[in-house]
Amino acid sequence: MQPNKRVQTGTHFEMGNWACTEGAIAAGCNFVAGYPITPASEVANLLAARLPKVAGTFLQTEDEISAICSAIGASWAGCKAMTVTSGPGISLMQENIGFAVATETPLVIVDVQRFGPSTGVPSVGLAGDIVQVARGSHGDYQIIALCPESPQEMFDLTIRSFNLAEKYRVPVFVMADGFMGHMREQIVIPEKDQIQLKDRKIAEPAETVLERQDFLDANVAPMPVFGRGLKAHVTSSCHDEHGMRNLTDPEVMHRYAMRPIEKILNHRDDIVQVQDDCEAATVALVSCGNVSRSARAAARLARSEGIAAGTLRLLTCWPFPDKEIRKVAEKVDHMLVLENNTGQLYPYIKAEAAHACRVSFLGPQILGQIHDPQYILGHIKEIIQ
Repeated sequence: MQPNKRVQTGTHFEMGNWACTEGAIAAGCNFVAGYPITPASEVANLLAARLPKVAGTFLQTEDEISAICSAIGASWAGCKAMTVTSGPGISLMQENIGFAVATETPLVIVDVQRFGPSTGVPSVGLAGDIVQVARGSHGDYQIIALCPESPQEMFDLTIRSFNLAEKYRVPVFVMADGFMGHMREQIVIPEKDQIQLKDRKIAEPAETVLERQDFLDANVAPMPVFGRGLKAHVTSSCHDEHGMRNLTDPEVMHRYAMRPIEKILNHRDDIVQVQDDCEAATVALVSCGNVSRSARAAARLARSEGIAAGTLRLLTCWPFPDKEIRKVAEKVDHMLVLENNTGQLYPYIKAEAAHACRVSFLGPQILGQIHDPQYILGHIKEIIQ
C-alpha cells in the first residue's frame, strides 16, 4: 500500500471498513468529520491517517451532531464530504439530515449498523437503522440509501454513493453493518482511470441571487458553492428557487416540500439497483445487505432439492424498489423476506407484493446472527406445503 496514492489499485485482503475508507478516497472525498463509535471506528481511524496524505482533511468532533454539521459546511465550501457513524450517531444526526435534505446538500453518511436499541451491543451487526435513515427526520422527504453485502461492495457502493450525492445534490447513506465492516475478504481496486466519478454542477456567477435558480429544481439546480465569488442565500426554512425565505406563499411552500422529493423520484430508475435471479422461480427470497449471502446459499440448496427458488437483492433500499418488487411478485407464488432485524422493510415489500403472491417474513433464528441457509431452507419447505 502506498499511503500517498489516492487510488490503491490492486488486489487486497482487508476488512469492509478498510474498503469503505479506500472507496471514499478513490471517489475524491477530501473532507470527513466523525466521532469514534464501534463498529465504525476503523473507518474514522483509517481516514484520519490517509486523508492528510492525499490533500484531504479529517476532523474528529466532540459528537455526531458536530460531525454532520461540519460535513454539511464543508460540502457547501466545495468539498466532497462524508461522515461515518453507527446507530446511536444516526439518531443524533437526524435533525441535520433534514437540514441537508432541505438545503440540497451533497453528503455521504456511512452507517455501520449495530445491535440496538439504545447503546445495545456495539460489536454485533444488525440492520436496525433501515427505516430510521428514511423516516427519522421530521417532515416529508426522500433519501437515497445503498446496501452493500460484502467488503468489495463497501468499496464499490461508497464510490457510487458519492456519485449520486454529487449528481443529485442529496445526502446518500451507505448501510453497512458490524459484520460487514469487520469481515475480511478479497477486494479488487481498479486503475484510477477505470473509476467513473461524477462532479456536481456549480452555479455561474450572477449579480444577484434572483438571477439564478439555486434550489427546487426537479432536474437538479447547479450549486452556488461558497468561496467562489458567488452571492448565495441558504436557509433551511421554507425558501423559493433563489434560496430566499418565504413562509407565507402556499405555492412556494408546496414547491419547497415537493421539488426535492420529485428530484429523487423522477430519477429513481437511475438510482434504484436490484439483482433479480427469479426468472424461473416459484419462491423468491428478498433481502438486502449481508443477509443476501445467506439467501443465495439457501436458494442453491433449495434448487438442489428440486425447489424453484430465486433471489431478489435490493442494492438500493431507498428510494424503495417498488416496481422491481411488484415485477417479481407477479411471476412467483411465494415471496420470503429475509432481514437481520424484526422486519423493517417487510411491510413495504408486502404492500407492493401481497396482491400477487403470498408474502412472509423470516428473521434470523437468533436476532443479531447471520441467517443459516439450512434454517432458510426449512422455512421454504414449510411455506410451499
